[in-house]
Amino acid sequence: MAENQEPTFQIQRVYLKEASLEQPNSPAILLEQEQPTVDIQLGVEASPAADGVFEVCVTATVTTKIKDKTVFLVEAKQAGIFEIRNLPQEQMGPIMGIACPQIVYPYLRSNVADIIQRGGFPPVHLAEINFQAMYEQQQAQAADDAPRIVTQ
Repeated sequence: MAENQEPTFQIQRVYLKEASLEQPNSPAILLEQEQPTVDIQLGVEASPAADGVFEVCVTATVTTKIKDKTVFLVEAKQAGIFEIRNLPQEQMGPIMGIACPQIVYPYLRSNVADIIQRGGFPPVHLAEINFQAMYEQQQAQAADDAPRIVTQ
């Protein structure tokens, strides 16, 4: 009997892999009347977990400051386990860099807003992300950073 060669893309599980909230200058910073600045950094990473099974993580770091003092810092990593089989190799990068993060990211947004709110602050809602544009930018950056052989 021939093995099934149908392309497979299935979500096995979505989970909060890591989360932390720091308020290093509380309670004094909470008495400040000034509006804090908010800095948000996002990242995507993918790694094999088993044969045909991959873990894709989307990370967010949200830092709020008043002047040079941190109000709060949230770091969260939302992960998904995906079964991906029998896809052409050239499709694997876009699947793990665009499709999987688009599935995981809404959970990350919700968890970050919840953590911040549970810390006693108004929730910070992460903006929608165009993971295709982010992936294409990363690919272009990687191509620019690639070593070049110059012949004369």
